[in-house]
Amino acid sequence: MTTDTLIDLPRDAIKDISSKLTTLLADVFALYIKTKNFHWHLSGPHFRDYHLLLDEQADQIFSMTDTIAERARKIGGSTLRSIGQIARLKQISDNDITVIATADMLKELWGDNRLLLSILRKTHNLCSEMNDVASASLIENWIDETERRIWFLGASSELAK
Repeated sequence: MTTDTLIDLPRDAIKDISSKLTTLLADVFALYIKTKNFHWHLSGPHFRDYHLLLDEQADQIFSMTDTIAERARKIGGSTLRSIGQIARLKQISDNDITVIATADMLKELWGDNRLLLSILRKTHNLCSEMNDVASASLIENWIDETERRIWFLGASSELAK
């Protein structure tokens, strides 16, 4: 953590927000990898539709990563340094199962996106409490995108019935 910053947030806010953003980033990477994993290992009658859906969702998730990391650095904090750190911080679980039904993949991603939504809301609340308007504003867009992913996954699976 640097002691000099151009951002006018108190040092405690910088520490807390950058830590929360780093944890968020670990979960975003975990969800990205899981979404790509399922994208690569899909099969079945709706392969093309689900393959494209998960590819689109993975791209959207990955697009968050640089902005999250740069925001943590911009406010004067630190961010992820390794895959090991991601493994230690993430709350989204891995799935190394060799064969998994497409419906189970969609259901698992639906749940993981719901967990990410909860993490985003908690991070947003912290940023709002600390008067970090810029971080809160970025997170609001990611909340909307995550809600859309949840909607699509739910509507594309047994969850919609």
